[in-house]
Amino acid sequence: MRNVISILPEWLEKPLKHFVKTVYYFGNARFCPICENSSRRLLQAGSVPRQDAQCPYCGSLERHRFLWLYLTQRTSFFDGQEKRVLHIAPEPCFESRFRKRLGKNYLTADLLNPHAMVKMDVTDIQYPDQSFDVIYCSHVLEHVQDDRKAIREFHRVLKADGWAILLVPVTVEKTAEDPTLTDPKKRLHTFGQEDHLRAYGPDYVDRLREAGFDVKTTEVTDLVEKPDAIRMGLTDESGEVYCCTRRV
Repeated sequence: MRNVISILPEWLEKPLKHFVKTVYYFGNARFCPICENSSRRLLQAGSVPRQDAQCPYCGSLERHRFLWLYLTQRTSFFDGQEKRVLHIAPEPCFESRFRKRLGKNYLTADLLNPHAMVKMDVTDIQYPDQSFDVIYCSHVLEHVQDDRKAIREFHRVLKADGWAILLVPVTVEKTAEDPTLTDPKKRLHTFGQEDHLRAYGPDYVDRLREAGFDVKTTEVTDLVEKPDAIRMGLTDESGEVYCCTRRV
């Protein structure tokens, strides 16, 4: 079937793929709040495989679905009011949806991804102070050599009344890093991934506060009951949302 689909004209290929997925994953045991598709199960995902992790339709992972709920329930992100938004390392499950709702004031940035709107080193952001109403950066800082400098840059370019969502994977009890550790295999063993420069603990919040942020954390259980969390594939891998505002 896959070979047949691949030779179809582009205008027919996408709807046919969606139809095949709909038939194969037919069911309502799982629900993705981002693309609003139901399925009998979610896909396996992760370098250490996690069951029931990835939406077969939009590709969202646990943390994406949790963040979507947070944005819709706890913020003014989708209220239709004009706001300047900086999205670092844009995820495919979000980018087109954010762009459609936010329009011309939505800016994507990445150091390496050529599809991002601007090339950006988050330790040296090329925009003036207080340029953005909202900043969203997820699972990027663990790849950045000087994450504290990047956090200070986010603080600098965030408007006085703005807010930032700065997410990292929290995998250890206390943040561990070693700048001398350059071998990918050793990084994999020590930090959990070959291109990670540190493993964060709950004390990550201290780094945000050191940069001048007030931080409010939100967990899955703050937004949904357990049965709904299970249906949306929200697990411990969803992490916490760290919402940062400039300290007055």
